[in-house]
Amino acid sequence: MALTSSETRAAGTPLPQFALPDVVSGGMVTPSTFAGSKALVIIFLCRHCPYVVHILPALLEIAGLYIPRKVSFAGISANDAAKYPDDAPDKLKEMVLERNFPFPVVHDGSQATARAFHAVCTPEFFVYDGGHRLFYHGRMDASTPGNQVPCTGSDLRGALDAVLAGEPAPSPQHPGMGCSIKWK
Repeated sequence: MALTSSETRAAGTPLPQFALPDVVSGGMVTPSTFAGSKALVIIFLCRHCPYVVHILPALLEIAGLYIPRKVSFAGISANDAAKYPDDAPDKLKEMVLERNFPFPVVHDGSQATARAFHAVCTPEFFVYDGGHRLFYHGRMDASTPGNQVPCTGSDLRGALDAVLAGEPAPSPQHPGMGCSIKWK
């Protein structure tokens, strides 16, 4: 696994437009899918990355706590599924159903959406406010496989609490770290 860190993104950057198929339903997921949300969390993820596997239980717990507070979540997998078959839509569907994801996971087969977000790694988090402007970009917390730091989601929770309370974005924002997106 090649450790990669995310690039800094400017606060207030608009949510990129996208239309991607949900790996479970096949229906298209677009930004308008999340209309009326107080915040939107976009997570670049995949099935095989040990960093994603490590944070997944805490991420699903956080989603369960914040979805009732009108925070929407969506996972995007952009890895080259031909070279990484565990990240093909059918395998992602298995993961979503096995783990009972409370949010859609979509597949970005062209990788155009990942490029529009300037995403580079998995997991990588983008939190948008209710107007779909970037509020937070980076990691979920300081925990990584093997570093013995508990996985609490403290950075993501702090960002969500701040955006819901109308407070300024947390500072500093730490880059996301994980496996590189597997480009075609």
